[in-house]
Amino acid sequence: MTVLRTDSPPPENGRLPGAATGAVSVGQAFKRALVSQCHPTMLFAVLLPFLIALIGAFLLLWLFWTPLTDWLRTEASNWDFVNRVDDWLVAVGLFSLKIYFIPVIAAAILLPVSGILGLAIAAVFVMPLVLRHVGQREYATVGRRGKFSTAVSVWNAVWVSLAFAVGWVLTLPLWLVPPMAIVLSIFWWAFAFSRMMRVDAIVEHASPSERKLILERNNGGFWSIGLICSLLNLLPPAWIILPVFSALVYAHYGLEALKRLRQDRVIDV
Repeated sequence: MTVLRTDSPPPENGRLPGAATGAVSVGQAFKRALVSQCHPTMLFAVLLPFLIALIGAFLLLWLFWTPLTDWLRTEASNWDFVNRVDDWLVAVGLFSLKIYFIPVIAAAILLPVSGILGLAIAAVFVMPLVLRHVGQREYATVGRRGKFSTAVSVWNAVWVSLAFAVGWVLTLPLWLVPPMAIVLSIFWWAFAFSRMMRVDAIVEHASPSERKLILERNNGGFWSIGLICSLLNLLPPAWIILPVFSALVYAHYGLEALKRLRQDRVIDV
């Protein structure tokens, strides 16, 4: 049974303190994540998703580069716009668009797939290490009430990865419209970070009802973190640490939200 705390401060503007209007600071989560990232354990954890993404990229390029580029050349031969532009560029003595266009499109398809694979590995396998690391130090009072956490984490990683891959490929034609290439890249990576990491950050500690409440009331904060991470993702050097660093940010944000929810909203009797 759950009852409201009688010693909690009165709600402001009729809203409970756990609402999504700023119970947890995104900036505070990033600051704490930076400190946690400098710990040797977390520095070592960076290697796993990075190596998985690197190996995945190598295998994808090795197995699918030739079939994909051949298929794209066949499809591109039926695109009137591409053919007209290519003929014009060749006629004025510049270069053939298809020579550069096809490899760029193939790389734009295969490399993000390896990236989302590294993020999924971080969510499923590295996040438990992150939660154990930050939980013992800063959230020791936050009890673990999650159910079927592994199954929930794996399912969430699978559907987010598939949605990301399908959405990324389907919206690739829009990249021809400036500046949609940057906008869509930021959007899809913000989607991937937000939808994947926010569940794994609290799945071990929050009960199903608590998890639903936190995700609903802190949706803006989770998306804000995802947007910042997706902007950092535009910088190639950040690819090395982002899977683990984003996990740390979401862990601090999610566990702090859960901690305050239990303190300010309800007590379990």
